[in-house]
Amino acid sequence: MRNSYLFTSESVSEGHPDKVSDQISDAIVDLFLAKDPEARVACETLTTTQRVVLAGEIRCKGVYENDEWAPGALEEIERTVRGVVRDIGYEQDGFHWETLTFENHLHGQSAHIAQGVDAADDKDEGAGDQGIMFGFACDETPDLMPATLDYSHKILHRMAADRKSGAAPFLEPDAKSQVSLRFANGKPVAATAVVVSTQHAKGYDQGEKEAELKAYVKKVVADVLPADLLSDETVYHINPTGSFEIGGPDGDAGLTGRKIIVDTYGGAAPHGGGAFSGKDPTKVDRSAAYITRYLAKNIVAAGLARRCTIQLAYAIGVSEPLSLYVDTHGTGTVEDPTLEEAIKSIGKLGGLTPRGIREHLKLNKPIYRRSAAYGHFGRQAEGDFFPWEKTDLVEDLKAAVR
Repeated sequence: MRNSYLFTSESVSEGHPDKVSDQISDAIVDLFLAKDPEARVACETLTTTQRVVLAGEIRCKGVYENDEWAPGALEEIERTVRGVVRDIGYEQDGFHWETLTFENHLHGQSAHIAQGVDAADDKDEGAGDQGIMFGFACDETPDLMPATLDYSHKILHRMAADRKSGAAPFLEPDAKSQVSLRFANGKPVAATAVVVSTQHAKGYDQGEKEAELKAYVKKVVADVLPADLLSDETVYHINPTGSFEIGGPDGDAGLTGRKIIVDTYGGAAPHGGGAFSGKDPTKVDRSAAYITRYLAKNIVAAGLARRCTIQLAYAIGVSEPLSLYVDTHGTGTVEDPTLEEAIKSIGKLGGLTPRGIREHLKLNKPIYRRSAAYGHFGRQAEGDFFPWEKTDLVEDLKAAVR
């Protein structure tokens, strides 16, 4: 592993069109799980100028059973969608929560998929699909996340809070950030470049108003990044293309699942390829990615490594994982195979089956919409909404490798 290098990660705000789609999809997951903890949801969302379209497969007691919608269910889904757009802050001519056109093309789950996933008398619940899932943790930040992504998320999270509170009324919902850091001996030592492009009110692309916006962004960056990383040599690119008045789904169509690297580790670790949003936790694309993050974070928190990548693999309809792989990138205090055996020995993990993961992390709850913007990982402070961020496995892991 290289010790000295430049590395960059990006984030996008809750008003980015793809993130609008992710949040709508996860709001539908939450809606159904609140009514039926065993609901099956695979909800995709398209957002574009004055239009939101849902498509996918569902099964949910009290909402959609026997190929029929329960009374009032369609209206509740539409209210949920419009509520997400309203909460993000879209009240623009090209995308307005109250006047946009809404289409719902959700339908029943395939019986052939259900037979592989549902538990029966002679078998445990199977994985909802085949695939590979990765989790990662490192000691670059207190939340054990890659620093470049952590700072990129926090810049936009702060800007959204200021927009909604009125502290920065010139901001509009759509925004992107990017942070480049120089690393020495594997640690971040300097911010070489910061990029922020934000949708703005009319007139904030010239003169004093443009200067006000740029000064505001630099202050946010100074508040978020540690002071010792910033210097006169840090290069800022703030709205480098000029005007950014047209944004969100009016400026660019959005789709669920197109920001998977933003959702995970900013490119600092592998990604199995599957998106998270819009999927209930029987889908291992989501739940196994959460448990691998949980395991990797606990390994680093236990002092057993400075960096840790974990991979799991599944086959559709099969409950036990096909493989478990641990890589501590040469930073481990014990051998990687020892950590693999330690994980397997911890009974409370339920053998890393889909049901075991869901029960251990308590995933059958409406906790997902909040995860759909500013990253699924590195959010310890938000408590029970992110149970995979807990470090309650530290002592178990230490005991298992003694």
